[in-house]
Amino acid sequence: MSHYQLIAFDMDGTLLNSHKQISKQTADAIMQATKRGKHVVLSTGRCLPELEEYFDQIPTVRYMICVSGGYVYDRKEKKKIYSNEFSQEVVEQLLNISKSYDCMVHLLTLESIVQRKDVEAMPHFHMAVYQPMYKRVTTMVDNIHDYYHDHPGLVAKMNFYHASSTSRDAMKDEVKELLIETVNAEDTSLECSALNVTKGTGLIKLCEYLNIDIKDTIAVGDADNDLNVLKTAGLSVAMDNANDNVKAVADVIVKDNDHNGCVEVIEKYLL
Repeated sequence: MSHYQLIAFDMDGTLLNSHKQISKQTADAIMQATKRGKHVVLSTGRCLPELEEYFDQIPTVRYMICVSGGYVYDRKEKKKIYSNEFSQEVVEQLLNISKSYDCMVHLLTLESIVQRKDVEAMPHFHMAVYQPMYKRVTTMVDNIHDYYHDHPGLVAKMNFYHASSTSRDAMKDEVKELLIETVNAEDTSLECSALNVTKGTGLIKLCEYLNIDIKDTIAVGDADNDLNVLKTAGLSVAMDNANDNVKAVADVIVKDNDHNGCVEVIEKYLL
């Protein structure tokens, strides 16, 4: 059997196919891996409400690196193993900056909070594929700025879905002075997290908790927000649909997310 003890899967573009589904073959492979004592972990920018609809398909997946490493969560014990969140001051600064841009704001805690009118306009922000899911699982408020003013608190991640990449890049440049982590996502989106929050940091914290050597881990991804965890894991795997940045750092490339590339990783490298 392989020496690898843990595999961390990105969700969108990796574990999920183009229809945002986990194939039966992938779910079966995950079940076989966990039956043989391997840890299968979700490593995703999503927060818990955006993952819950998949849990029935992958019931043996216990741990997840959520909101791009802002939380490491134990689903069985319903507790955070690790967290690193923005201060209230930084959240307010980011909210103020976002007012100058044509973008949709998304606050991620253990909830998923968005503005109601923005959900209706998600195609404008190049996020149409996520619209049905957002309508099902998010907490929708009338005005996200007023909501945070009335409900201040710690936020693990903030996403800004822009109408254009030009707008996204301008905002990314403006927020540099805040000393936060930023990464491009989707076609025109910007993900912001507290300093030192990455999926790679989340993987390290989970391995410390489980007493697993980082060399005995596999990370699988497709986009820029996976780069850090791919560089951290013992074996880095890119999906065939991954962007060029991901393929450049990957040790191996497998089939795409519509042709069970994750099954290939499990069978070839984890088992």
